[in-house]
Amino acid sequence: ALVMVGVCIVFTPLIALMKDQVDHLRQKGIRAAAIYSGMSRSEIVATLENCIFGGVKLLYISPERLASDFFKIKLRHMKVSFITVDEAHCISQWGYDFRPAYLKISEIRKLKPAPVLALTATATAKVIDDIQTQLAFEQKNVFRMSYERKNLAYIVRKTNDKISELIHILSRINGSAIVY
Repeated sequence: ALVMVGVCIVFTPLIALMKDQVDHLRQKGIRAAAIYSGMSRSEIVATLENCIFGGVKLLYISPERLASDFFKIKLRHMKVSFITVDEAHCISQWGYDFRPAYLKISEIRKLKPAPVLALTATATAKVIDDIQTQLAFEQKNVFRMSYERKNLAYIVRKTNDKISELIHILSRINGSAIVY
């Protein structure tokens, strides 16, 4: 996205995820922006104009944004380098019922033919195939990485006093933790 001419449009399901990714990219000096509900019309117009005139390299939006005629008009004037679908399993697993707008993402390819990258960490072979079908991939193509992450540790503990054990564990951890 950074070396190509134009803007990369990133579809992502959650506003919090958009804001977090845009904040981190901007801290690194990368021109990123997001459009989400709650923004004023003037903020949306300014963001889209920045995309048109080269001020934004990565634009984060929800798939529902494609239903906006105003967005589609502005999109026609953008140079789109490529399209990314984050949490792409939403297309298959939840898209049919929970977020039907995910099923319409492939329509952007008619407006702006560009390479598409679909990303997910949680997809079965059937879901991967469905994602590629829903996004109108001309050719099936999957890059897969191992689930093993060297920066993560998994520990299972059994206890009768969950709160005390949780406090004990978290008080000894530097950094982040996720507890299930």
